[in-house]
Parts: sequence; C-alpha cells; structure tokens
Amino acid sequence: MGFDVFLLVILIVAGICFFRRLDSSVYFIASLDIFFRILTFIRDNLGVAEFSRFIREYFPESIPGVIYKYTDGILSTVLMWIYVLMFVVFLFYTVRILWKKR
Repeated sequence: MGFDVFLLVILIVAGICFFRRLDSSVYFIASLDIFFRILTFIRDNLGVAEFSRFIREYFPESIPGVIYKYTDGILSTVLMWIYVLMFVVFLFYTVRILWKKR
C-alpha cells in the first residue's frame, strides 16, 4: 500500500476518534476531501515542478481516487456508496445550519 492510503486511513481514524459525534466526523472527512482536491488543483495549475512532485507523491487526489486506486469490483462500489451517503449527511448538516441562520 502507498503512503496516500496510509495517510488517509490515519487521518480518518484520528478524526473519528477525536470527533466522537457523527456531525463532527462527517465535517472532518468532507473537509479532508475538499483539502485534497484543493491541493490537486494547486498541483495542476501552479507550475512549480518540485511542489507538484511533492503533492503527487505524498497526498491523494481525493478520497474516491484512493478508493478506486486500491480496490475494485463490489468493494469499491460499497465504499463509494458509503462516501456518497457521508456527503449526503454533510449536505444535510450544511443546509440545516444555513436554514437556522436565516
């Protein structure tokens, strides 16, 4: 296994253990995926070869990227449905907060 899956698993487990509530864990995982996607955008558009190489080597592109890189078949389908359901919960919590601020 690569460093990217190791980093992802450690961060998710630490986030779930640190944030014991479901909403905090969902926010952490969603924020982690958004962070990985921002790093990927910077890697692709900055134009600094050393920085791009560092990001490509040590950080995954996104959580689905890691899922599809290391799994296939039914396991990747199940993990992606869990990922989608987690983002549905994230969307629910976000809309609920915005609705309350109204």
